[in-house]
Amino acid sequence: MDQEKDKEMVVAGLVLDPASNAPIVILKEPEGDICLPIWIGLAEAQAIASALKNVEVIRPMTHDLLVNISDELGAKVQRVVISELKDNTFYANVEVSVGDALKVIDARPSDAIAIAVRVKAPIMVREEVLEQAQVTLVAVSADEAEADMEGVDVEPSGGQTEDKNFATIEKDRWADILAEMDPDDFKYKM
Repeated sequence: MDQEKDKEMVVAGLVLDPASNAPIVILKEPEGDICLPIWIGLAEAQAIASALKNVEVIRPMTHDLLVNISDELGAKVQRVVISELKDNTFYANVEVSVGDALKVIDARPSDAIAIAVRVKAPIMVREEVLEQAQVTLVAVSADEAEADMEGVDVEPSGGQTEDKNFATIEKDRWADILAEMDPDDFKYKM
């Protein structure tokens, strides 16, 4: 495992797959146009969203509990790594230091990301995974974006979105649409 080839990415947001209504977490280069969409479960999407929005809960949720246990035992999450893509399934590891030892723990990417955003640990993606599944964002003009959004009712600037018919948007144009959004455009259901 060559850590030098791992690329750091950040959570750019959460969106819904228009075909299946499944949540997708979008990882993105902090200063680049490379994105990695990963389909995840609703519970994990809520866990990631609550951490991104700094939502405080009365009792710890599962990922909060894992972080609390690690803290109590003196373990520190060093980073998470999206390590493999095999048969359309992403794999991840959570790298945890305990004293002088580094433990590598197998995890689903959604759980690893939910933990990483809580402890502010780096999210790394293996070069091989990016070669297989990356999406490159392409800047589009306002006219092109407007043409792609025909039939989609979106209230401007932070308003609630209603009656989105994402199924009418061509698959190839999703990267362009995501490029035009900013993090406040991603909506979360809690």
